[in-house]
Amino acid sequence: MQLGPRGKREAREDMAEKLLIDEASDRKDPHYKPFGWHHWPDHPWMSYQFRRALGETSEGGGTVSECFRAASRMIPGDKESWHVEWMAVADFNRTRGDEAMAKGHVQTAKNCWLRAADYYRQAEFWLEPEEPRRLATFELMESCSKKFIAQLRPAGIPVDIPYENGASLCAYFVRAPFDTGRQPCMISMGGLDSIKDEMWFMQTHGALQRGISVLMIDGPGQGGTLRRHKIPTRHDYEVPIGRCIDWLEQRDDIDPSRIAVCGSSLGGYYAARAGCYEPRLAAAISHGAIWSIPALWEGATEEHGLADHIKWVFGTRTMKEAMERAQPFKLEGHLKNMKCPYLIVHGGFDVLGVAAATQVHDHAKASGVDVTLRFVTEEETGAEHCQHDNATIGQELMADWLADRFGIDQRMLMTKSLNPLI
Repeated sequence: MQLGPRGKREAREDMAEKLLIDEASDRKDPHYKPFGWHHWPDHPWMSYQFRRALGETSEGGGTVSECFRAASRMIPGDKESWHVEWMAVADFNRTRGDEAMAKGHVQTAKNCWLRAADYYRQAEFWLEPEEPRRLATFELMESCSKKFIAQLRPAGIPVDIPYENGASLCAYFVRAPFDTGRQPCMISMGGLDSIKDEMWFMQTHGALQRGISVLMIDGPGQGGTLRRHKIPTRHDYEVPIGRCIDWLEQRDDIDPSRIAVCGSSLGGYYAARAGCYEPRLAAAISHGAIWSIPALWEGATEEHGLADHIKWVFGTRTMKEAMERAQPFKLEGHLKNMKCPYLIVHGGFDVLGVAAATQVHDHAKASGVDVTLRFVTEEETGAEHCQHDNATIGQELMADWLADRFGIDQRMLMTKSLNPLI
């Protein structure tokens, strides 16, 4: 198990008694914390989401100045002004991208569309599930994502993965830009609130840079699969991941012996669960570990910072019903079934807790799993939940581990590059 520079397991366990996001701040002005920039101390959940947007600028999800300009015009804690200001910068970048493309300025267009996609993701976030603007904003985000991936070389494509009862999972497939024949592939997914369009900033850019193709999915309870098909989450995520593998196995450019799954946040549970019961997986990554959703959300009420989203994802009317439905979402008794190598990357000052990472690691190790735990420290930055304060370091840690597991020689790979700009 690696703890990172100056990482101390005992320190992480000492911090596990309370969630940092619920701590009252001793300062009311914007300031830097071990988990990153804390913009509105009196509104920690909104500060968390802003920190996420700010961190994703390093992967092309925005510019620092645009993020701060949007925040400076918001009424702290006001969800409507959050929507309005993110829409302003999103619309600006979408329009600028379209105009640039009309002039043949392809790279500028790609940059603008990528920024717009992430800004629309932010603009959509606090809207009520059935608010008409929510799906409309989501589809603006998707339109920008689709225009962006269409200009990659090789071009990415939107796909529908056959799922159940005539429904499909919304996804994007992007082949890595290297002349390497059949490639390994990473199935990439978010968690409770992260979606396929955000995976570029959190997981997939790093995989593509290392010769690993990606299938970015909205699984049950996520993104377009939830918004359009009304499909809530499920505890046995090996089922939708199995459908994704079925689809990948039909492609002649993917190596079926090297398919991995990576999930962020709640997706960390999904990925681990899939790794336990889908034997075709060659590796699993929890980008943020979860041992038990019932334990994580124990005592959560309608006042929880993400209550509306939790109820939507779980398909319930109340938090009480959501907690009842969440009872099977735990790894106890399942990790003994995992046969593939398993990586956990977890923020050392994760505002949603750190104890689960050690708990999952220790149970996996005791079950004979080839497991690696990597805490990311304050000194490195990236110590926040899913490295939201520094998305790049999270990608580097996960993608390098997976490339090594897949036997990819990155020095040799660069001699086969088709697109050095990716």
